[in-house]
Amino acid sequence: MPINTIEWKNDCMRIIDQTKLPLKLEYLDCREVKSVWKAIKELKVRGAPAIGIAGALGVVLGMKDCPGGGINGFKIKLEQVIKYLASSRPTAVNLFWALERMKRRAYSNLNLSPPKIKELLLDEALKILEEDKSICRRMADYGAKLIHDGDTCLTICNAGALATADYGTALGVFYRAREEGKSFKVYACETRPLLQGARLTSWELKEHKIDVTLIADNTAGYLMKEGKISMIFAGADRVAANGDTANKIGTFNLALLSYYHKIPFYIVAPSSTFDLSLKSGNGI
Repeated sequence: MPINTIEWKNDCMRIIDQTKLPLKLEYLDCREVKSVWKAIKELKVRGAPAIGIAGALGVVLGMKDCPGGGINGFKIKLEQVIKYLASSRPTAVNLFWALERMKRRAYSNLNLSPPKIKELLLDEALKILEEDKSICRRMADYGAKLIHDGDTCLTICNAGALATADYGTALGVFYRAREEGKSFKVYACETRPLLQGARLTSWELKEHKIDVTLIADNTAGYLMKEGKISMIFAGADRVAANGDTANKIGTFNLALLSYYHKIPFYIVAPSSTFDLSLKSGNGI
């Protein structure tokens, strides 16, 4: 069952406070742009797609009290709000992608009144949220075809429902495979230093009745050597034009180990995570 990680409810952004998991499932209502910035900065909401959605909704909240005067004042305020939100999390390109999309929606409708543009901004943010749900399910359809009965998969960090609107990127592949009735196992790296794999991924997979075993990050190489890993799935914060991918610290080690042991390694990420302005990962 999908988890509503982030939603627009009662004129505010409601998120799961991921810093409280797995001991508490607690929701946080963000009613102004400062609380959105803080939620992103403090990893209360995290995962590149979810951060992008939060940024878009943050623009809505940042502009809600903007006076309905001249359009120039509206533009100045919009630029300030976008610049402020962009400072919260520099790695996840989805944030900048979403903020730029919100800016384009506003700037292409400057002939309208500020109150009407505010309505369009909310419409755009909700479109980004709904598109994420659809995109994650399409990626899951593709990825689930790679998993067969008896496979053992490995993942790192958290690329599940908690990192998106409600379904997940890398973990979405597992959810779809499970829905298709496939029998498989997942090893989840604990993911130092903030233990997203231990706190979030293991919790998510258990909630979905998927066979999961939590391991220390440095156990992965041994499991590969013993032939216990069929394939690896990971999410991404940013993908450069040449395919270089930035993800949680430790992913590089897994990539090298999988290459050595000839184990397939798959990155599951939406197009909003691709940064084609960068030729390679050196620019991330």
